[in-house]
Order: sequence, then structure tokens, then C-alpha cells
Amino acid sequence: MSERITHIQIGSRRVGPDEPVYIIAEAGINHNGNPQIARQLIAAAADAGADAIKFQKRDLRLQYSPELLEDLTEADKELQFLIPFLEEAELSDEIFRRLAEYARACGLEFLCTPWDEASVDFLESLEVPAYKIASPDLTNIFLLEHLAATGKPLILSTGMSRWEEIEHTVNFLRQRGVQFALLHCQSTYPAPFKDVNLRFMRRLAELGVPIGYSGHERGIAVSTVAAALGACIIERHITLDRSMPGPDHAASLEPQGLGKQVRDIRNMEAALGGPDRPLSRGEIVNRHALRKSLVAAQDIPGGAEITREMLTALGPGSGISPQRYPELVGHSVPREIRKGEQFRESDITGVTPQQVSAVFPRRWGPVVRYRDAAALAQWQPDVMEFHLTDQDLEHFPEDLGQFEPELIVHAPEYRHGQLLDLCSTDELARQAGIELIADTCEVARRLAEHFPNQTGPVKIVAHTGGMSFDGFLDDNIALYDNLAQAMELLRHEEGVELLLENLPPFPWYFGGQWYGNVFMDPQEIADFCQAHGGRICFDLSHATLWCNHVGGVITEYIQTVKPWITHLHIADSSGVDGEALQIGEGETDFVAVMAELADVDAALIPEVWLGHQQDGESFLVALQRLVEAIS
Repeated sequence: MSERITHIQIGSRRVGPDEPVYIIAEAGINHNGNPQIARQLIAAAADAGADAIKFQKRDLRLQYSPELLEDLTEADKELQFLIPFLEEAELSDEIFRRLAEYARACGLEFLCTPWDEASVDFLESLEVPAYKIASPDLTNIFLLEHLAATGKPLILSTGMSRWEEIEHTVNFLRQRGVQFALLHCQSTYPAPFKDVNLRFMRRLAELGVPIGYSGHERGIAVSTVAAALGACIIERHITLDRSMPGPDHAASLEPQGLGKQVRDIRNMEAALGGPDRPLSRGEIVNRHALRKSLVAAQDIPGGAEITREMLTALGPGSGISPQRYPELVGHSVPREIRKGEQFRESDITGVTPQQVSAVFPRRWGPVVRYRDAAALAQWQPDVMEFHLTDQDLEHFPEDLGQFEPELIVHAPEYRHGQLLDLCSTDELARQAGIELIADTCEVARRLAEHFPNQTGPVKIVAHTGGMSFDGFLDDNIALYDNLAQAMELLRHEEGVELLLENLPPFPWYFGGQWYGNVFMDPQEIADFCQAHGGRICFDLSHATLWCNHVGGVITEYIQTVKPWITHLHIADSSGVDGEALQIGEGETDFVAVMAELADVDAALIPEVWLGHQQDGESFLVALQRLVEAIS
């Protein structure tokens, strides 16, 4: 007897625990014998995001006696209704071939339920990757034996079966080394909620095979819950119209319903997560705004021994956690600390980041604000990138001082609660974005007066906008057209060069997650720059998140946009929305990335989250780790 198998392979998909739910759209006989309806069902399944479309294949002459088929007058009423409909709904072999080709062209696996051995032989010629066994045939050992000989994985529904029948078939298949999965099923159409009994999946799971659910209930909630309870496969019937004649339409989902079913299952999978609890980007933002940090409760002279009375907690949460105060008590800090000033990591460790600007192999600079520009200038950077807020546009400091490096400006991402959106289809919103950039250009020209060594135009980094709140948009052509028009208007600003920044797929604004629609795909960026001119600020963290989202390769991304890169934002990242992490604290292969960027003539900003805090010590840590990665 073979060992228990927790996963099966269906085409290119591994199906089982800890894998994405495999979603089968069951067309069955809901085409009512009409090939055009069958094609529409395939298209609807693909649009909904299903993994597979499934039909049924039968030869009634191999399922019922000739006497019964020739004269139904003496048959039970169920057969008097069903058999004529099955006869009308059967599709020819040639149509099946065309449907299989069409399904694969739509990106779906083509699956089928064979009801007899001859249908199995025909389906083998279509090279189906797996077979679905309907509940009535769970006990049909002759059909199962024929299917076992194909070597294909089997998916068996367990509706209308007693436990001993399920165990018998499981043992039968195991003895033949078959890979298979079991679907819990209530074979009533539609199934009453009180009869569904999803907890039965727990008992099926004890058999040590992938478990799923074939749902015939009304609505989509039960199937979503089944997936949350561990169903690795979800099968739902699909119809164009539940009021069509036929036995399965009433228990089926219409195209819109199937789309919602797939959406809810995918959202549920994302929400389940894993055993760890990583901080989301939104939580990181809120930690900074709402949490507290260890600060000095009084002025502390350099060299003084720290006591509990010298410590308190104040926001924002960008410093050392108050939980760590025992690490300070009883120790002396060599520097003078003012009342209300945050303590630093170096106050605890005694290790101050090294000055690496002299040995860092390319031009670099920190992110600065008006208030900390002088402090961060002590590290002798080559450039300084001012990240402006909407309030910075209205309150220019009179005592900013003079600076030696090159000036770069990052435009605000919003103004008065309205996001910058140069792509918006709302003309007023788009005009507000254009005005924000124009005002940023004016501030940049004023800043340039404080940078006597500035020789060329001031580079202004700007986001494009084009985000949406409820999901990705189906079409972004109009957004790119609007962006091109906005850039043409802004091209005439004097003394500046506008650099658009590539964006992440799931940006965070105002404490919530949004969806990006433009300036993420590298080929779209390259095409836009080629058609409309201009250069870009390449944000490594954003690009990596996009690659993680679509399965791309970051070095290939860089190769595509490299001709237009003139400024670099470098930080680590993880997943699809964990951006601006410290170097070495995410998933980025910096050896490969920095090698790919080696021939790009551009200054580098280590744009780690809140790196400008505490005199920019996090920026120096980032530089040190980059040196280690590329040395």
C-alpha cells in the first residue's frame, strides 16, 4: 500500500495544504447542448479567475440498459426527467476538442467528469491533466480501476456516500498508487444550509489526502468558509442564467457570482496569513504616528548616569521602545541629551555608525526635512533630497543656511487631504496635482538659492498618481494619456527637471492600502519615457514589490528601465507591500541589484523608513550594509 499523499499535481499547479485554493468552475451540462453557451461559460470562468473549467462526458448506452433508454414510460419519474435532458445536452467529440483548445487558450485547465470507460478513453486523447469523479461513481470500482490505469490524479466527490464506502474507495485507490483528493459534497440541488455540514471535512482530512468542497448551496459564503476551514479545492457550478431549464442551473453561480466567489476566496487566503505576525506597512505608519518612544524627562549632561526618573515616553514612535528602558538605567551616555529628545540605539549599544561617505563608491545623500538639513549635512553627503510636505510648500524657513551638496527635491504626495494624481480622470483633481507640482518647482527654485554649488536644473522627484481604492482598474490607457498631458504642461517649468518615480502595486496613503495602476510595469514605463521623453527616479523597493506581485525578476526590471534612470532610491523590501525596509532586513539580493546598477550614473538615496530621524544614523547603517553587499 502506498504512503499517504498530502498534495497532488494538476497541470502546473501543486494542490494541497499551504497552496492557493484550486478553484474549479463546473460547467457540467449547463451548456444545455449548445456549443456557444459552452464557450461563454469558459470565458466567464476565465474572467472570474478560476483555475479550471470542468465539463461532463457520458455515453448513456453504457450507463443504462437499452430497454430503459428505449421506453421510459415504466421508469421512475426522476429518470423520466433526467435522461431526455442528458440526451439533449451531450456534445460531440469534435466540439469537446474545440472546447478544450479554447479553455487552454483562455488560461484554464480543461477538466472533465467521465461517466463511463469509453469517455475516459476519449478524454485521454485530449490530454486532460486530471479526472473528476462524480459522487454517484465513488463506489463504481470498475470505472475507478479504468481511471487508475491512466496514471492521472483523481478528484472524487463524496456526496451521497456512507463513511465505509469512502474508506473502501480510499483503500482501493491507495493499493493502486493513485494520487487523489476528496471533496466533501452535499448532493442536493440546491443544498439546504442545514445539510451542508462543513465540519465533515475534518473527518475526511484524517484520511491523509488533499480535501476540498464541491458546493451546491445558494450564494458564496459557505464555499468561502469551506476554504477557510482547509478546503484545498473548491468546485462550484457556473451558469449564464439560473432560470435556464436543466437540473443544475438553480444550484449554480452566474458569472458575476463566480467572480465574487473567487475574489472572496483569494481575499480569505490573504487574510489567513501564516503563523508569524509581520507588521503591515499601514501598521508601521501608525506605529510612528501613535506609539511612544523613550525620551529624556529632563536635560541630561554628557556622561551622567541614567536613572528611571530621567526617562519618560512621548510620541512619535520613531525611537527606542519604552519597554527597553531597563537597558538604559544605570548606564552613562557620553552625549548631552535635551529634555524631550529621543534616545537612540547608539545610546544603548555605545556603537555609533561609522562615517562611510568618504569610502562609499558612488554619490549618495540622505532624505532631509527643513528642520534636520543642517544636522544631516554633517555626514558630508554628495546630494541632499528634501522630502516636502504640503505644509512645507506654504512655510519656507527663513534661516535655512547654506549647503555644499547637490539639491534634489521630492514633491509632496498629497495636499490638504487630496492625493497627488497627475493621471486622474477627474479634471479638477488632475489640475490640483499639476498646481502642486508647479508650487513644488517654485520651492525648489528658492531652495536652490541655498545651494551655491548647484549647477544644473534641480531634479524634482514626483509620483504619478493613478491609484484606486477598491481594486485594480481594468484599463489604464486613459490614465497614461492624462499623465502625458500633465507632463507636457509641466515641462515648461524653468530651472527644474521633473523625474517620475516608479510606484508599488499596493501603496499606503492616509493609513490605508490602495491599488496602483500606472508606472509600475517596467515595459509601460519604458514605453512612456520613449514616447514622451523625460527620465525617472528608480525606486528599488517599489520595483521589487511589483516583481513579487507579478512574479517578475528585479534585474530584468532594471534592464528594461535603465536607459531612463537618473536618480536612485535604494531600500530593502518584502512581500508585495513591505517597502522602505532597512538594508538586509528584507528579501532583496543586493549583490545582483547593485551589480546591475553599477553602470548607472546616478546619485543614490538610502531611502529607508524614517532614516532621517536621529541625525540620519539609519542612513549610515544602510550605507555600511550596502558596502558589505557589494564589496
